Amino acid sequence: MIWVTWRQHRAQILLTAGLLALLGALLLGSALEARGYVAEHAPPGCPGPAPACGEVAVALALRYDAVYSVFGWMPLVAPALIGAFWGAPLLGREFERGTHRLAWTQSVPVWRWLAVKLSVLGGAVVAGGLLLSLMVSLWRPVFREGVDSTFGNLGVFNMVGVAPAAWWLYAFALGTLAGALFRRTLPAMALVVAGVAVTMFVLFRLSDHYAEPARAELSGTVLLDDQDARLVRAAWVEPSGREVAEPSGTGCPRRVDAGQSDRNAEAWRACLFGKGYRYAVYYHPPSRFWRFQWTEAGILTLASAALGGLAVRRTLRRPG
Repeated sequence: MIWVTWRQHRAQILLTAGLLALLGALLLGSALEARGYVAEHAPPGCPGPAPACGEVAVALALRYDAVYSVFGWMPLVAPALIGAFWGAPLLGREFERGTHRLAWTQSVPVWRWLAVKLSVLGGAVVAGGLLLSLMVSLWRPVFREGVDSTFGNLGVFNMVGVAPAAWWLYAFALGTLAGALFRRTLPAMALVVAGVAVTMFVLFRLSDHYAEPARAELSGTVLLDDQDARLVRAAWVEPSGREVAEPSGTGCPRRVDAGQSDRNAEAWRACLFGKGYRYAVYYHPPSRFWRFQWTEAGILTLASAALGGLAVRRTLRRPG
């Protein structure tokens, strides 16, 4: 059965391996070129707080804008492609072409046919997701040396660690179930793309509740020192200790800023701090990176198991 699985799905496997190799070459080439650019243009002491370091960082961002664009779409596009081209055709194409009647009337029972297919292809997508995570993890430090944003940036968070493998597995299971339900490949593909997008939106909103947020009270500023912290919510704290979303009756005039200027807002905040107000920030520190990674991976893995189980149940109850 493993050989049959390879023969039937070698096109998806080889194409995915080729795309990963192409992406790896793109990341490696851009990283080597960026290393050379930094070595040539960055003054001693970079990365650091010096203005020249910021100028080099901006120049790098502009120079590799196209690479960043590819990277920015990857958290959504990669799982959607896996679900559409690995999961959806697994059962949908068999039903669509009627080849399931031939495959399931051989000496191999249907349940075993399904078990081998799901385990072999599921293992392959997990391996592919982990490989992508490894490549991104090796590539990012070249551009983000000294500034780690793997936790605070949700897009990056879902491209490193174990999250990509979990997302790929979830998309594969969703596509398999869609193929079993629709018995057509194209509707199953459409459902996968929509399902992955909706799930990603829901988990992004849900992730703030993976742990109780930490709380910090700031005086004189409304920004956390740690750029990689994940902000949950914020509120003003009155001198009496009561939290309010919007202070009123403070005697501090609040004027509207024009354009990108923040001068009036800064003056308003400075006035509030001068009257004894504090700024309370609820956030998740970067030290919770792996806790959040495993929580998200656990949710997606459980969902994958449920979706795969439903696909098997649907197929066994309605094999013809």
